[in-house]
Amino acid sequence: QVRLVESGGGSVQDGGSLRLSCAVTGRAFSRYAMGWFRQSPGKEREFVGAISWNRENTLYADSVKGRFTISRDVAKNTLDLQMNILKPEDTALYYCAAASSGRLFTTRKYYDYWGQGTQVTVSS
Repeated sequence: QVRLVESGGGSVQDGGSLRLSCAVTGRAFSRYAMGWFRQSPGKEREFVGAISWNRENTLYADSVKGRFTISRDVAKNTLDLQMNILKPEDTALYYCAAASSGRLFTTRKYYDYWGQGTQVTVSS
């Protein structure tokens, strides 16, 4: 079984930075592709970024490209999301997710495991 727990959310000003972390339990973490999604009230959960199991490949949504960086530490079983130049439109509940196939996907249906989410609020 795989369990994901996000942390690091909070409130920041427009232009600020936050670093989210996702602690993963489960022996196969090193083989999973990992992703971040976010959801604002009244909106669908949307893709933010993903990283392959071997860290060689990453994908980002156009809206965060150049501002957000995803990374993973296999030894620590953690997934991070460094968010810079935050904007009010980045306000959302952020979820980490794991895809047991190991492949990168932007669609939520291909992710098998999800955390409970951590709230990010950016004020103008």
